[in-house]
Amino acid sequence: AAQDPAAPPACILARDSYRTVLALADLEEILAHVCRVKRLSVDLETTSLNAAAADIVGVALAAPGMVPAYVPLTHTYLGVPKQLPVEAVLQALAPVLGDVRIGKVGQHIKYDSVVLARAGVALRGIVDDSLVAAYVVDPVRPSFSLDALSRDLLGHATLTYSDVCGSGKNKRGFDSVELAQATAYAAEDADVALRLCDALAPQLQAAGGQKIYRDIEMPLVEVLAAMEARGVLVDVAHLRRLHEEFGRRLAVIEEQAFSMIGHPINLDSPKQLAQLFFVELGYVPEKKTKTGFSTDQGVLENLAKSHALPQVILQHRLLTKLRSTYVDALPRMVLKDSGRVHTHYNQAGTATGRLSSADPNLQNIPIRSDDGRRIRSAFVAPPGWRLISADYSQVELRLMAHLSEDEAFVEAFIRGEDIHARTAREILGNLEASDAEKRRRAKAINFGILYGLSEFGLARQLHIPRAEAHAYISAYFARYPRIRGYLDDTIEKGRRLGFVATLTGRRRYLPNLRSHNGNLRQAAERIAMNTPIQGSAADLIKMAMLTVHLQLAERKLQARLILQVHDELVVEAPADEVDAVTDLLRQAMSQVMPLRVPLDVEVGVGENWADAH
Repeated sequence: AAQDPAAPPACILARDSYRTVLALADLEEILAHVCRVKRLSVDLETTSLNAAAADIVGVALAAPGMVPAYVPLTHTYLGVPKQLPVEAVLQALAPVLGDVRIGKVGQHIKYDSVVLARAGVALRGIVDDSLVAAYVVDPVRPSFSLDALSRDLLGHATLTYSDVCGSGKNKRGFDSVELAQATAYAAEDADVALRLCDALAPQLQAAGGQKIYRDIEMPLVEVLAAMEARGVLVDVAHLRRLHEEFGRRLAVIEEQAFSMIGHPINLDSPKQLAQLFFVELGYVPEKKTKTGFSTDQGVLENLAKSHALPQVILQHRLLTKLRSTYVDALPRMVLKDSGRVHTHYNQAGTATGRLSSADPNLQNIPIRSDDGRRIRSAFVAPPGWRLISADYSQVELRLMAHLSEDEAFVEAFIRGEDIHARTAREILGNLEASDAEKRRRAKAINFGILYGLSEFGLARQLHIPRAEAHAYISAYFARYPRIRGYLDDTIEKGRRLGFVATLTGRRRYLPNLRSHNGNLRQAAERIAMNTPIQGSAADLIKMAMLTVHLQLAERKLQARLILQVHDELVVEAPADEVDAVTDLLRQAMSQVMPLRVPLDVEVGVGENWADAH
């Protein structure tokens, strides 16, 4: 339980007690103590939030039994005291930071690991991360920032970055902060991270999260740091060509729209579109926002069922988004010294355990559209190398078969059947539609059941009457009765225990399963049905990442894991290692978690990501 925020922060040293290190002998004294206690909290102050481009401004260190310290390196304000040379400090730190016998801890320590790697220093022996620990304990916590965790768990209000660097027009770089204030801020961060890790240990135990934390999440920190540091090569010339082509296509779409409207408007303006649709053309509005009638994606999709113009607007909106989000943005994210983009993987970004990524967000590139594939083709292998993509096939449905133990579902996967085609035959057999349309509907039903979709939601998704959707769902559960039983049991167990869990024991607490508010309770029930499946899939891909990373190193291959998106891993490998890596991926990923059904891994090779997938 969190301490009373009003209580004195007895466990935190007064900020003016922290130590500024300006002599090499003092640093060596600190490092000798660290070698004795075998535990070190590290926090870097840098020039950038982008770890792959950041330079070190200073290093904060904290360990049990010592006064936390800050070693300034490159502060540049007028009158700054003489600081230790960067090379001398890194040379002194390297043996300690690289010693796996000394446990390293921090808050979001992956960032520090990537920055240190850029400076030529390996950070090994990472054992605790307060952000990751807090995430395992409670994945739906409103904030995992050091400031929020310190306030909630230690009852201590930390100095914030804006406290020392300002904000808005007055914001300055950390290298301009006076050493006394820089020490108070940086050393406190290292101190608090160390104390948070200690405070979270019993909470991890109580939440049943120790095994996931120790066996999956903490080892993954080093794997993700290596992936972020390496990055992926980008063909900027290809993106420039796409920019020109997308521009020409947008101009054609605009002319088509203007011809249908009768006059030009700004197609990117929700206000002008609302005026056009609901005033000039008299379309029936669906929902209203604070600024007027909505023209969001869902509204446009519904309008497009009855009118041609909204479909054209949807095409324009999608192409505009792809161009601005990827085609135009990716070249700006390429680091000049590497020619690569270095996406940031967030371990605490989703409630289910899934990784999310940013700068760039690789999860949202459309997989099945031609334009999405052409954007993926901008991610390339260096000359003489290849990209190898390994993707789990229908992993969440396979997990549902395993968890529910439904004999028909399990048998279908063991026999290697197309599960959507089988569902189409058994549920939609008399439907007057093409096989392709039947399979499309069956796929929507399979995944709809998985995500707790209601008959109303299924009807809306398939554009069919609600009664027909009800009949499909009823027929589905009649054919696969143990799936219905498993989902009901999961909800009931979650209501009794207060949480649901994945196959590895990752918990998600759902107090609203007991809510008297019907809407809140039903939303929690949908989450309860899906979390064990989606969360187990998240654990599975993380375990696969750990196994692949380890086996590539053990076999002394040059190939390296560089991307993880959805259920897919991408490895960059020299051409002469392709066969070995392909076999490694298929074998390692298919055996990482024993299930009642086989894990099917589809592997492809190419000179770019699109060709490999």
